[in-house]
Amino acid sequence: MRSADARITLIDGRSGSGKTTYATALARRTGAQLLSLDDVYPGWDGLEAAEAHVLEHVLRALAAGRPPRWRSWNWVDARPGAWHDLDPHRALIIEGCGAISSAARALADHAIWVELADDVERRRRAIARDGEAFARQWERWARQEEWHALRHDPRGTADEVVTPG
Repeated sequence: MRSADARITLIDGRSGSGKTTYATALARRTGAQLLSLDDVYPGWDGLEAAEAHVLEHVLRALAAGRPPRWRSWNWVDARPGAWHDLDPHRALIIEGCGAISSAARALADHAIWVELADDVERRRRAIARDGEAFARQWERWARQEEWHALRHDPRGTADEVVTPG
């Protein structure tokens, strides 16, 4: 699999699709550092903002030879959290809805779209993982995922699509 040799891999998919599990396994297998957009989204309306943040502070920084870093979001206090440095010499996997856009894809070696569950199973898995707080926000978040898909066609832009079987 080419993604095992990639320096920068983007992994995208809808909420509950299996992308975090897939990315975590790939990071363990390859020794890559893993950046999850779940840690970056600035609140329930933050998909596009997280995408722009990672593009500027991680991908463009790496391309320009600057130290890559990202800022977490403090979900409890609903405010920006701490900055985190990434090792520019280690392989990097960026995982989350919003990871693949044409701008991000141009700065990465490999892009993977994950869809290991249908819509009903995705919702069940996401709610089981994140609880009632996500259940109340499901439609709000889904609209952002749909906008991202329409705007960037991450599935069509990906080098690889991971499906069951």
